[in-house]
Amino acid sequence: MPVLRKGKRLRRFAAGAAAVLTIAALPVARSTTAHAASATVDVTVNADEGLGTVPSTAYGANQAVWDGSMNTPAAASVLRAANVGMMRYPGGSYGDGYHWQTNTVTGGGYVAPGTDFDSFQGTAQSVGAQAILIANYGSGTADEAADWVKYANITKGYHDQYWEIGNEVYGNGHYGADWELDQHADKSPTAYATGVVQYVKAMKAVDPTIKVGVVLTLPDSWPDGVVASGDSKDWNQTVLPIVGPYVDFASVHYYPNHTTAADILQQTKLLPAELAQLREQIDQYAGANGPDIGIAVTEAQSNFQSDTQVGALFDTDMFFTALENGAFTVDYWDTRNGTDCSNITTAPDGATDYGDGGLLSSGASCEPPWNTPFPSYYGLQMLSDVAQPGDTLVNSSSDNALLSVHAARNTNGDLSVELVNQDPTSAYTVNLNYAGWTPSGATPTVYTYGDEATSITSARQGTAGTQVVPPYSIVTVKLTPSPDNPVDRALTAPGSPTASSVGADGATISWQPSTGGDVTRYEVYQQFGTNSVLLGESTSTSFTAHNLRPGTSYTLNVLATDQKGYLSAPSVPVTFTTGTPHDSTCAVSYYLSTGWDSGFVANISVTDTGPAPIDGWTLAFSFPTTTETVSGSTWNATYAENGQNVIVTPSTDNAHLAANSGNTVSFGFVGNQTGANPPPTAFTLNGTVCTTTYLS
Repeated sequence: MPVLRKGKRLRRFAAGAAAVLTIAALPVARSTTAHAASATVDVTVNADEGLGTVPSTAYGANQAVWDGSMNTPAAASVLRAANVGMMRYPGGSYGDGYHWQTNTVTGGGYVAPGTDFDSFQGTAQSVGAQAILIANYGSGTADEAADWVKYANITKGYHDQYWEIGNEVYGNGHYGADWELDQHADKSPTAYATGVVQYVKAMKAVDPTIKVGVVLTLPDSWPDGVVASGDSKDWNQTVLPIVGPYVDFASVHYYPNHTTAADILQQTKLLPAELAQLREQIDQYAGANGPDIGIAVTEAQSNFQSDTQVGALFDTDMFFTALENGAFTVDYWDTRNGTDCSNITTAPDGATDYGDGGLLSSGASCEPPWNTPFPSYYGLQMLSDVAQPGDTLVNSSSDNALLSVHAARNTNGDLSVELVNQDPTSAYTVNLNYAGWTPSGATPTVYTYGDEATSITSARQGTAGTQVVPPYSIVTVKLTPSPDNPVDRALTAPGSPTASSVGADGATISWQPSTGGDVTRYEVYQQFGTNSVLLGESTSTSFTAHNLRPGTSYTLNVLATDQKGYLSAPSVPVTFTTGTPHDSTCAVSYYLSTGWDSGFVANISVTDTGPAPIDGWTLAFSFPTTTETVSGSTWNATYAENGQNVIVTPSTDNAHLAANSGNTVSFGFVGNQTGANPPPTAFTLNGTVCTTTYLS
């Protein structure tokens, strides 16, 4: 079980008396430092592979009622300078004890003066951010939450759209760890889900336009996969079927496991698979409303050396990774967190981590003056240099694990590329390659946040094809298009593609039409990393793909084409997984019987449904992610692994499969996981793709 952050959101801190650092607009200086690059990295950006449009809520930060500086003009100035678009209130675990009418917390938790709801709302409006509010589940009632909605949106007209029911409610003791206040006698996931339904009904009776979120757990985060005493399923599988018809989004938190700075900086590579598995769980268990339930990462942080450059590098990479993989907001934990100076460590670059975890110093005795930005703040600020709301995130890749890359097509026709160098000692020469977009020959403007710097610098430097990225730095390259750029800017991207009639070897994709120009046809592309493969074309707003592989995940984009053959910007992606044949001559069931944060138990059953018996069989499957492997504990079969591919052969007493479902053989294994653990999507028996059933 990962370290539980019981006290992290419960600390009281005193605002320092040091001089106030007001940041109305952070300085942008010209960079003059040269770095000799020790290695070459190849980066590819495919502007035709859309990953989604940046929403206004994308870049968020948590606010806490113990922060006496939360609603000062300086606080608003700092967040406004970072283009924060979402502000979460009243502060993590305080949400399950906070009573908005009295600005108090059950149990006597510290609430600083001037942090009441109206004061917070004034700051959010000053920043230009939307609010996401935690309705008190732990010690509140559905009526109290409904009254809050009425006050906020009917009485005051704040138009607060986003509300979530409770914070980390699974930390209420039901699974053994008890840090979240929950005064209900029944602390089971069933009781919580039933309560959520009551809250949603009461709140939407007041304002049916609001969006209400439910607390889930991210795969590979405790207590994912854990089945508590008295329950038949884990938290997500229990909660989702009950709340599915009522909620609008899922709220999850991201504090990845870590051992070193180098390790924490690589953890974001696991996040896409974890978010994909969460999406699959929602779609599978939440019923017909599942595909319409969004994902909000309402708390996220490295939770390790976050006051140093490590935090800046992690946060920048993490924000974009989550947004590229379906989250509509990522809310940093938190603006000012506080420290007692008892957990000071040293980062690889020699910088001091104060054990704070805020974006800004709270002015403790060991810290810089109150309100001084930590590097994480600048990492957050760098995000909007890459992508503003309305811009399209596009696919990109790097051939060096220490150099991550993110990119966006900007609404003005430009392309922005962010390069994050996680190497504390080496600069890299980066060769930039483009697909679906041609840069001009102009020298690009480059924004740089260097190691432990106190500002973001700006300079015209390098070329569209080559940039030098200093050690432990974040670099954003702003590119203008060539006159020969093969993009029709007048055409809007095709809208909201969906997949239907998904079978074993085909699917139909439908979308809203492109506008703003003369569309001659639409082209449907499959993403293969940063390579695009044309699946087909259509003169209408739908396309049926044939000859697809059974049990295979597909991610597609739709682009409109004009009379010159120029393409629009890409649609948001649509992802689906083909099924397995219903008329196969073999059948497999896969049952994930239990799990924990580092492993799981899988049971497999195989039946010969064909007319001929089988004596001696080979079952083959592939794990969908690199984070899953078979451990040394197996039974009733022999397992051989080659990367993600697994071959299973029988033991001496279960090699015979009788024809026409005459018998079934069963076997299993204990799996290791270091991230997501989605089930294999297809099984082949002696080369034949089997009909597959997933049990849970």
